[in-house]
Amino acid sequence: MKRRDFMVAGAAGASSLVLGSSAAMAANHAPVKLPSREGLQTSLVGDFLDLTTPEGNREAIARINGNTDLGSSGLGKTKFGWFKGIVHGVRPGEIVRDLVGFTGFSAARLLPSIDPEYPGYRKVLREVGFYTDLQTGEILEYWDNPYLNERVRVVPIANDPFNSPITAYTPPAPNYGGLNEEQREKVPMLLDWERRGNHLSLARRINLFYPAALQPDKWPRESSGKFNRVSELFLYNLKWDEMQDASITSVEADGVWNRITPWLPWMLMGPTPGHCFYSCFFGAVDTLDYVDPVMLEYAAKHYPKYFEAPETWEEPSLSSLEWYAREQEPAPIIDGVVPTAPPTTPLF
Repeated sequence: MKRRDFMVAGAAGASSLVLGSSAAMAANHAPVKLPSREGLQTSLVGDFLDLTTPEGNREAIARINGNTDLGSSGLGKTKFGWFKGIVHGVRPGEIVRDLVGFTGFSAARLLPSIDPEYPGYRKVLREVGFYTDLQTGEILEYWDNPYLNERVRVVPIANDPFNSPITAYTPPAPNYGGLNEEQREKVPMLLDWERRGNHLSLARRINLFYPAALQPDKWPRESSGKFNRVSELFLYNLKWDEMQDASITSVEADGVWNRITPWLPWMLMGPTPGHCFYSCFFGAVDTLDYVDPVMLEYAAKHYPKYFEAPETWEEPSLSSLEWYAREQEPAPIIDGVVPTAPPTTPLF
């Protein structure tokens, strides 16, 4: 056989092998059958709660965020939340940086709704959070800001209260003492659930854009601008059988919590382009027995009231940004100039 004839024959043989292999694969593998949307919905219908209904979502969220056993007093038992992770710095044109650790907890309680048109619950909550050294885990009272090469005083989070209604409708946007005037249409609450056997997941996303309490003219070093852009992103992991057990009035959960927020005011970044990003583990539990003991010891010494949930609904409900504006004083300007971080400040 001439070399050319050999190459042609070889190519033909290779083609037949490929075609034969493809035919065999087609014969041995049936088309992929995807679950139907109706099937996915049916998987969320349980003997106790139907998570395809607003009322089912209301009861599920209430049992995650609190304890629905209100007893004769109308006061639910304290339910705790915990969080632990890292605060990152995000600036244009450079790598995201790990800045400080973050650890803390909340104490929440359910009260009955007082609006007969919207039955359900009122969640009353207070929370405290501390910033920590990334290497030692020590709670920071001062921090060396690597962007500015300046030592700054750390201000922990201490929100009391932060309340919200839990009904069969999407909750209103927090108004932060009147700063956020966003009006949301009241629509039935149908949340983003996923079920895989006994594993149940829930994703919640909250995106806000509202006028800042820390306005640049009064707070030139603390303010990132005239508006706050904030997002809270939660992923809960739960057990389906616990959610469907009517005797369990408080369902425990764990998951991931992320927060996008302006530069923390105590960092004194002023109008420097960029923002902070929290990436944390979190959980909803009935006891703090397994939560960060170093943080709990510090909180017991400095913030003892945060171990018990409020018993009444109070206004206003504020985030740490609004509390900062109410409780702190503007930092002095250095030599008449508002310091900002240079375009690039490599750490290595």
